[in-house]
Amino acid sequence: MIRVGIIIGSTRPNRNGPQVARWVHEQASRRDDAAFEVIDLRDHPLPHLDEAVPPMFGPSANQHTRDWAERIAPFDGFVIVTPDYNGGMPGVLKNAIDHACSEWTNKAVGFVSYGVSGGARAVAQLRTVCSALGMADVSRPVELSLFTDFENNTVFVPGERPAATLTTMLDQVVAWSTALAPLRAGSLVGASGVRS
Repeated sequence: MIRVGIIIGSTRPNRNGPQVARWVHEQASRRDDAAFEVIDLRDHPLPHLDEAVPPMFGPSANQHTRDWAERIAPFDGFVIVTPDYNGGMPGVLKNAIDHACSEWTNKAVGFVSYGVSGGARAVAQLRTVCSALGMADVSRPVELSLFTDFENNTVFVPGERPAATLTTMLDQVVAWSTALAPLRAGSLVGASGVRS
């Protein structure tokens, strides 16, 4: 069965990410075509990228990098839950992405973003980064406004529109993850020494 990781892309205190990720997981878990699991970056503290060589040339000498790579390697696709910080993705999310290479390649990725403008600019950055890693980013993001989808900018109250968009995005992530399986089966061992 296809496995999809739901990554919480913020680690700051009082973040909104966990409640959004819970909603994504609750909706996704009703499906019978894939298994979904939440991955919280707080559970995987990584220093600013400290690799002596780029991850694509590994294997890494650092245990924290190997642990992170082993955590994400088994998944066939991802949903990244991200806020928009000053027009972009959180630094901690970019850092986590940069700590791996082949573990991302030939996997589908969808986005659930939130912010004053729905997080669209963070998603635009993520599309560029994920594309460079050989990921297939699906076309339909879920963009949540702090003004209309949250009470007092802090309590997530999803409506019908985001739920419908989420269903479409998950359909795409599962379908693309399935379609890319032959490419993943032939992937080379990357920086972490883990086959993607």
